[in-house]
Amino acid sequence: MTRVDFYVLAGEDPADRLVFVCRLAEKAYESSRAVFVHGDDERLLARLDDALWTFRPSGFVPHRHVPLDEPPNAIDADPVQISSGEPGPDRRILINLGERVPPFFSRFERALEVVDQAPATREAGRERYRFYSHRGYPLKHHRL
Repeated sequence: MTRVDFYVLAGEDPADRLVFVCRLAEKAYESSRAVFVHGDDERLLARLDDALWTFRPSGFVPHRHVPLDEPPNAIDADPVQISSGEPGPDRRILINLGERVPPFFSRFERALEVVDQAPATREAGRERYRFYSHRGYPLKHHRL
């Protein structure tokens, strides 16, 4: 069963949310876990793509922004994929930046939800929390 972690940030700056997602992706990459970052806002995903190249002055997180119309590969050498489309079957960690729970979340070992205090983001996060909770998924809550 997928374990779901909610990371709740103290502020509402969207840039802080992206930097935190970069750190999560970096940590997963360093532990050799294949990551899929899902979102339904292509502009947000493009900003994350840029941030993964620049958030560390001394390095970057290897990744690829996968176009929505590209079918998932069975095995993908990119440790981190970013897309609003379907993940490949080799992914183990989902980082969800979408407003809703993606229909494929249960294929992952872990689903990571990053929520900040912006009213729309916070309310969407609460809806996702209720979704997972009502279905009995193990939840962890990290207040940062």
